[in-house]
Amino acid sequence: MKSKIIFVLFFAMFFNGILFAQERTTVILQNDWKFKKGDPSGAEEINENTSDWKSISIPHDWAVEEDFIKDGDGNTGKLPWKGQAWYRHDLDLSAIKKGDKVFLIFDGIMAFPKVYINGKLAGQWDYGYNSFYIEISDHLDFTENAKNVLAVHVDTRQHDSRWYPGAGIYRKVRMVAMAPIHTKIWETQVTTPIIKPNYANVRISSLVKNETSEAKKITVTQRILNPEGNEVAKKSISHKLRAGEENYFEINTQLTNPMQWDIEHPHLYKTITEVSADEKIVDLSESTFGIRSIKFTPDDGFHLNGRRVQLKGVNLHHGHGPLGAAFYPRAMERQLEIMKSMGVNAIRSSHNTAAPEVLELCDKMGILMFNEVFDKYDRKADIVDTTNFESFAERNIRNFVMRDRNHPSVFIWSVGNEMHDVQANANNGFRRLLTMLNYVRKYDHTRPVTMVNDVQDNAALRHFDLYDVHSWNYGRRYQLARQMEPNKSVIISESASTVSTRGFYEFPLPEKKTDFTKSLQVSSYDFHAPSWAEIGDDDFMWQQDEPYIAGEFVWTGFDYLGEPTPYTNRTVKGMGMSDKEAARSSYFGIVDIMGIPKDRYYLYKSYWKPGEKTIHILPHWNWKGEEGENIPVFVYTNGDCAELFINGKSQGKQCKSPSSKNSTERFRLMWKDVVYEPGEVKVVAYKQGEKLGEKTLKTTSEATKIKLSADRKIIKADGMDLSYVLVEAFDKDGNLDPLANEGLEIEVSGAGELAGAGNGDPQSFEPLQDHKVDLFYGKAMIILKSGMEAGTIKLKVSSENLKGETIKIETEN
Repeated sequence: MKSKIIFVLFFAMFFNGILFAQERTTVILQNDWKFKKGDPSGAEEINENTSDWKSISIPHDWAVEEDFIKDGDGNTGKLPWKGQAWYRHDLDLSAIKKGDKVFLIFDGIMAFPKVYINGKLAGQWDYGYNSFYIEISDHLDFTENAKNVLAVHVDTRQHDSRWYPGAGIYRKVRMVAMAPIHTKIWETQVTTPIIKPNYANVRISSLVKNETSEAKKITVTQRILNPEGNEVAKKSISHKLRAGEENYFEINTQLTNPMQWDIEHPHLYKTITEVSADEKIVDLSESTFGIRSIKFTPDDGFHLNGRRVQLKGVNLHHGHGPLGAAFYPRAMERQLEIMKSMGVNAIRSSHNTAAPEVLELCDKMGILMFNEVFDKYDRKADIVDTTNFESFAERNIRNFVMRDRNHPSVFIWSVGNEMHDVQANANNGFRRLLTMLNYVRKYDHTRPVTMVNDVQDNAALRHFDLYDVHSWNYGRRYQLARQMEPNKSVIISESASTVSTRGFYEFPLPEKKTDFTKSLQVSSYDFHAPSWAEIGDDDFMWQQDEPYIAGEFVWTGFDYLGEPTPYTNRTVKGMGMSDKEAARSSYFGIVDIMGIPKDRYYLYKSYWKPGEKTIHILPHWNWKGEEGENIPVFVYTNGDCAELFINGKSQGKQCKSPSSKNSTERFRLMWKDVVYEPGEVKVVAYKQGEKLGEKTLKTTSEATKIKLSADRKIIKADGMDLSYVLVEAFDKDGNLDPLANEGLEIEVSGAGELAGAGNGDPQSFEPLQDHKVDLFYGKAMIILKSGMEAGTIKLKVSSENLKGETIKIETEN
């Protein structure tokens, strides 16, 4: 097995016939870690005996590997995430030169990490969601055969959360070595202050430090590469830096006929930053950027590159179902692909600093990013010592903004979500808000800043005077703020919070959105929402009627571990049930926790992608024992009208009512009094009088076999890539059985391993990384992870009552 992954940024050039080159070395510390739960004495010491420690790879979430605690806190996923643990890794310095400046960059550790090198404390951090780096040069031993040990202590006990936060080193770790004269980490900023149709002004500023013992004349050259990789600009500037001094090197250049970054065409440029001393290149780094303009208007919402764009957004938590908080880029890429297929053009990082790859993916895929840093200014942000709020704010906002400010996908910064102290101006709330805003503007002046609110009456305190855009959650609570300050646009930063369970339906239809039953599941007719929220159709209607609304961010795109409204520990007790019956994951998602679409996915797609054919029927048509009873039938389509047939008999034609004050009549087609008889449901949809297409559903017999479908059959052999395998149950005629619930056994062999499995059931307490899973309304999902060597992963899924199936996934270097 490969123990490390090394990237060398290498650049060579001829100068007066002589070849000069310099490398900046990055070692990904992925494999060969040791892990120990608890706080053993001497765990940081260089010669600690780790024979009884567990061997793991990074990313790692220790809690998601454990069993659910049935009477645990459903709001944080009923998993044992609170505690202490240690991680150890032997550092290989063979690719690093003595005299280099060496840093460790951690993308995220939950929480309060203390970092030791060779038994000595090298640095520490607090906020578990934020990236940070530590210089370790002076702690390393470069003598021959010397051992260099990295040890990290993690302690989640003081962290507070409203959802499952994960535990441990859950994002990647890098060791980066660079010359003593170098551009500092995250210290190249690219802005485009002037953008015209035929040219763009590009301003690049790099902070360079001279850590040698003598003054040097430093030259910084910026080379700009266009989206095709061709050099389109080159400019240099020189300063003399004394020993230990750092200074900014700023250049301005002009690009003709620039290719703009847009959600339709996400063109990306790159700048290569060359640092030279004594006419020799000593350091190289690169930064990706885009050329695009953003603007909020008071009455016409959001504009990208001069045209109005309605934000069709979702909130996404940091978790990935059975993977927990462990961040795999492919898991995030798949989430974004599923959301984009529904029509999403924006996401909000609710409510914490995202992994850096999230920004990279948004840049590449053309997805706008509402970039948010905190939930609350308390222990949810790992603020334990409130007397040092200023220093906490400065270091965390600095890292957050500087790491992400070159990403063209970021169109707005948010300094926090639903901070009631701030909204009510209690506990120095306004002062703390202003502190956060000032630090954002210090490190980036090119984007608007906002705070997300949820208490409508508190707008009377005019906290919105401090930031740029009204951002409000739910129920048109933005109305007072908009009335008091109509010169600012509005974002519905959390919309809908419709709740449902994939594949589950209850009758009769609810009279009120809060008519929840003791079934512990929520009907997928999409009429249910908590008291403080609304169904998605309402938000569609409000945006149609109020064009100053820039758009919405649905709560949420995916189900996630924790926050199982309406079946929390407290609410189930109110229904006369016990904590053991409270759910462990949310019902909010447009798709379930495994990424399998709920019915609501097609409602959003029908509205957000009007040019793409969508015809979706619900519910299923297996209702044994309900013959002669009414079964409501809904159709979600981008068409205007549709005619419904049951076994060939027309049930009438329904058309959407664009001017109706009942939001569901604008966006759904509903036959509420269909008499059930087994057989075939057929719908023929029309758009502007022309036939759009048709769809059928059939009553099925019981399932007889399993079918496996992989999202990708060829993946990378890097120990990080994933293949998601959908498991479905079909009857003898090849129809999906919507009620199949058989248990499945999972066998994985070859060049990979099982990363997790699940079925979308918020009430399932089976371990998420076990080699078994139950079908839930006919479906389940298995996640396979590649190894470090090329080969074949073989997945065999079997069941006592169903014919099993085997599938092969190839892994390539």
